[in-house]
Amino acid sequence: MSLMNIFNVSGSAASAQSQRLNVVASNLANADTVAGPDGQAYKARQVTFQTQLMGAGNSATAAGVAVSAITEDQSAGRRVHDPKHPSADADGYVTYSNVNAVEEMVNMISASRSYQNNIDVMNTAKGLMLKTLQMGQS
Repeated sequence: MSLMNIFNVSGSAASAQSQRLNVVASNLANADTVAGPDGQAYKARQVTFQTQLMGAGNSATAAGVAVSAITEDQSAGRRVHDPKHPSADADGYVTYSNVNAVEEMVNMISASRSYQNNIDVMNTAKGLMLKTLQMGQS
């Protein structure tokens, strides 16, 4: 693997983690919502990653990361009995989003650390390349 491939692999992973952070932010922003634009409670979204081969044609020399799908969690939302709420159903229950704020915070920490690790890998590779160039100058 060439040293330049490190930037492609880490860059793809950082981009995928950035998308994951955006999904987590959207989930957290809608954690206590009752109804979305379609009249239904917000459904938590999850990011799915897949391996992405890097390189030209059949000569792929490295594997990166790509977001393959962003799916909605189909589990039922939290139901609270509040007959005075404007969004209550005929039985007096209000259905909130199915976002678990604790799980989303864990996802956020994991994604941000993964993102930072990939940035550190790129910075280390850059430093090694600069040192190699400096060795050639002396």
